[in-house]
Amino acid sequence: KKGLRKDLEFLVEMPSTSGSNIDPTPVPFNISPDSLENVTAQVLATIPKFSINGKLHKSKCPITQPLTGEVIVDESFSPVRSIELQLVRVETVTSTQRTVKEATEIQNIQIGTGNVCRGLAIPMYMVFPRLFSCPTYACSNFKIEFEVNLVVVFGDGYMITENFPIMLYRE
Repeated sequence: KKGLRKDLEFLVEMPSTSGSNIDPTPVPFNISPDSLENVTAQVLATIPKFSINGKLHKSKCPITQPLTGEVIVDESFSPVRSIELQLVRVETVTSTQRTVKEATEIQNIQIGTGNVCRGLAIPMYMVFPRLFSCPTYACSNFKIEFEVNLVVVFGDGYMITENFPIMLYRE
């Protein structure tokens, strides 16, 4: 006779017993060639004119609820190839000699493909992956933080990224 054995991983989630006191303030954004950072004046002169705006509905998110928002391409002289949302986990370890920071992309969702309609609100909706995300944590020598990147890829090869630090918490 052979012994039967099977390992099974399961997650337990308890409902919240108290209301959340975290302020759900929206985070508006406006991206244009004038708002870009880390771009030389020579490269900036070659970037086609564009204007993108929108908002994240909140930057402090319960880990059990999706990140939501909207993005609107007001104008773009170059066709848009895609619009993506990236979830990035940033782990920081600090010692007396130095600080080591490592960012890992844990999820990428394409929310727009092709030359999207101008002036149309494109919804953002990202469910946090249960096995790769956790509440934001910080202590004296170790931090786990999260960021969301909005990436717009244009047809002529240019790519712009807008970064939003977010705080995840468990209700």
